[in-house]
Order: sequence, then C-alpha cells, then structure tokens
Amino acid sequence: MAGHGHHHAADRWRLAGALALIAGLLVAEVAVGIVAGSLALLADAGHMLTDAAALALALVAAGVAARPPGGRWTFGFRRVEILAALANGTTLALVGIWIVYAAVRRLVSPADVHGGLVLVLAGAGIAVNLAAAALLLRPSRESLNVRGAFLHVATDVAAFAGTAVAGALILLTGWDRFDPLASLAVAALIFWSSANLLRESSRILLDISPGEMPPEKVADAMLAVPDVVEVHDLHVWTVGSGFPSLSAHVLVRPEGDCHDARRALAEMLSQRFGLEHTTLQVEHARQQRSVGTELPLARS
Repeated sequence: MAGHGHHHAADRWRLAGALALIAGLLVAEVAVGIVAGSLALLADAGHMLTDAAALALALVAAGVAARPPGGRWTFGFRRVEILAALANGTTLALVGIWIVYAAVRRLVSPADVHGGLVLVLAGAGIAVNLAAAALLLRPSRESLNVRGAFLHVATDVAAFAGTAVAGALILLTGWDRFDPLASLAVAALIFWSSANLLRESSRILLDISPGEMPPEKVADAMLAVPDVVEVHDLHVWTVGSGFPSLSAHVLVRPEGDCHDARRALAEMLSQRFGLEHTTLQVEHARQQRSVGTELPLARS
C-alpha cells in the first residue's frame, strides 16, 4: 500500500504541473483566437477548457483513490479514477461533436482569419502541450485516470500542429477554409482518443477480464499446477488501474496437499499474470463441491 501511495502522490504532482501549464495557455489562446478570428484556435480553446477540467478531475480522483479501504469501501476508492476516465472520454466525444458542427458552418460561410497570429500561438501551444504531455507520459502507462488526462493533452499537440499548418497555408494562399478543415482533422483525432478511453474504462466498470488475462488462458495455467484437477467459478477482473484480481474454486487430487497447491497457484498467478490479489478456495476432489453458475474447467 505504501508503493501505491507513493505513485498517487507522484501522479498528483504531475497532474498539478500539467494543469498549471494548460490553464495559462488557455487564457492566451482565447484572447488570440478572438483577435485573429480563428475557429481552429477557439475550437481548440474549447477543447483545452475540457483539458483543464479533465486534469482537475483527474487530480481530485487521484487524491480520493489514494484513501485506504474502510467501512463499506472494502476495495478502497480506486474505481473513482476509472469513473474520472469515463467522464474524460465522454467530454472528449462532446467536444469533438461541437468542433464538427462549428467547422461545417465555417466551411459554408468562411470568416477572415489572421494566419500570422494563428501560426504564432499554435507554435506556443505545441511547446506547452508537449511539456504537459511529457509530465503525464510515464504515469499514463500505469493509471487509466492519468491516461484520460494525457489523451486530452496529447490530442491538443496534434491539434496545434494542424492549426499551425492551417495558419501557414492561409498566409500563403489567403484561403480561409484551411482553418475549419484543420478543425475537422482535430475532431477525428478526438473521436479516436475518446473511443479508446471509453472502451477501456467501460471494460473495467463492467468487470470484464483484462485483455492480457483471458479466463481460458488463466484456467489452463492453473490446471498445469501439480495436483490441480479442476478449476471452476473462475473470475478475473480489474478493481482499478494496476489492480487486477482473481477468485476461483479449485479442486486438487485426493492425495494432494491443499495448502501446497494454494501456495503454488498464488506464486504462479503472481509471476505469470501479475495477479497479486487472489482469493482461492482449494479443496480435495473427493469432497462435496459447492454449486457454481459456470461450467467447470477440468484437466483433460
């Protein structure tokens, strides 16, 4: 638990730093977007507003998730981070819809855009978002909550790159429709990021087994442990980021040692699948089995 607390503290520090960077850039982007008349900048400012909210939400969720289990919260508060990731995925999708709507309107009735101002702020936006993304990159690999915030920032890096290209093309050609076209490209990236985040958070909230731990593969590995003859009522799920869990009813040979089998199973599950939180009911095969709702998995 101390290791988890250390990770949460580091995550909070990185999220706070990224939030400060994004909030400062947001103020500048709104001001320049209004002066330049750039939909790409204003659309991105709307996206960055959700970025700031996403970072703030992730920061709060990381703090709550660090609280120890207690009372009725026997698993602690780790699922709060997953709820935050789900919320961030939803806001990404909503921002993408708004950008598409505004871009289509600008394609039909283009407005004058000051390409020079757009290009300058886009360059600053790339630098700031790269710095924020660098802060969140490492913890985003371990926490779905931080990954949601990271995706908000990472899509802004690509958005500003598209905005910079649009500003340069407007300066070269004078064709203002490059601005809404860049916005549509940003929206496509936002939808892709949102879909990935919503899929991963939904899998955890629905207690679907992690992709790298299919129940059939786990059951086969358990049946390969000496003396184990049957595995049923097997459940593999994720409580929160980096916290996979397993429970199962295991039968061993009548002459086998239940305690040795349990220790061997726990060690194998930890080393092969990273499953540290396991609940194993181990009994001899000759004893009365409890009735389960799933078909048993037995050694062939």
